[in-house]
Amino acid sequence: MTISVAVSATLWVPAPPAETAAVSVLGLPLPRRTALAAARAGFPRIFFEARHEGDLREILSGTPAKIVTPQEPLPQLTGRLILLAPDVIPQVPWLRSLLARPFQAGTFLFDVEGGAVAVLDAARPEDLAVVLAAARRSGLAEARAAGQAAGVPLSRPTDVFVVRGPADLPSAERWLLQSLIKDSEGFFSRHFERRISLGLTRRLVRTPITPNAMTLVSVGVGLAGAALFLSAAAAFQFAGALLFLLHSILDGCDGELARVKFAESRFGGVLDFWGDNVVHSAVFGCLAVGWSRAAGDPRPLLAGAAAIAGALLSAGFVYRHAMGEVREGPQFTSVTSAPASRFSRLADALARRDFIYVLILLSAFGKAHWFLVLMAVGAPVFFFFLVAIEASARRLGRSLS
Repeated sequence: MTISVAVSATLWVPAPPAETAAVSVLGLPLPRRTALAAARAGFPRIFFEARHEGDLREILSGTPAKIVTPQEPLPQLTGRLILLAPDVIPQVPWLRSLLARPFQAGTFLFDVEGGAVAVLDAARPEDLAVVLAAARRSGLAEARAAGQAAGVPLSRPTDVFVVRGPADLPSAERWLLQSLIKDSEGFFSRHFERRISLGLTRRLVRTPITPNAMTLVSVGVGLAGAALFLSAAAAFQFAGALLFLLHSILDGCDGELARVKFAESRFGGVLDFWGDNVVHSAVFGCLAVGWSRAAGDPRPLLAGAAAIAGALLSAGFVYRHAMGEVREGPQFTSVTSAPASRFSRLADALARRDFIYVLILLSAFGKAHWFLVLMAVGAPVFFFFLVAIEASARRLGRSLS
């Protein structure tokens, strides 16, 4: 028995009905979303069938997908063929799994329950041609018969959504948005902030607002909130804390917009990262100045300087060690590049922005300066904790080499 892993693969999408091609899911037409997801997953060849080239030309413009019409001969293909129904919304991880998953060579696997995808690892190029010709005539049903579905059926995929009609669109969009929630989210972020930010993102995807523009909006809101901490009045401090929270919520929208529209960029990730740290530093600085002015004492400025120094040193350390490498998708995924351990997981947990709720609570009673004291101690300690984790990982790496 020969088991193969795809080194050469083709994604083939049969001609969609006109109404399916026109369906837009979170701001992107369905064929375009599929093409961009396949490109992100690493497919070297992506083909879309169309009755007329003009049907999909504008929709697929700027993607690596090629359009094939009935008048054109079938391309000569080798390797793994993946047939995807045109009414399917795939997720990138699932498409990658179809590339990497080992199959028995020469077998034809089919998602029997959903009828959404068929995979053929062909021993001969002509086998692919037979299946493609069948799919071209009658879609996946005849392709399945042509492939002699003797293989093990694919299990029902969890990273796809089949759009059977307009009534499915709200559920499809909710499903896509829910997939944006990271496992590393803090409690308040997952159960409160994301609910609001995803609702905003669902509306923003239909506007010309870009992820980078959303980053600048969130930074502006955060700086406005920071300025309110120049006052020692509880009302102003509470309003500042609420604006700081709004900054955090809006800051989630930029990444959500980028991921759902396949618009991630290195520049956008860096802008988001340093924008957050500018806001944090401004909050610490304004807290220190406001407290110093109210008390007539310069010592709170030292607390502000310690908090800012710790925050910026940590940010610089993270940028150098965890964000130095250009990568696909989110640029910031962890505060350390060290292998996963209980210490690295603790560092990620401490870096979550659930501390905002402490600031809100203290600000409601006009005690925001207590928060500054916590940050004056905690921010430098966190920096040295990051340094210790990275140093320990390097020592372990040298001992194993």
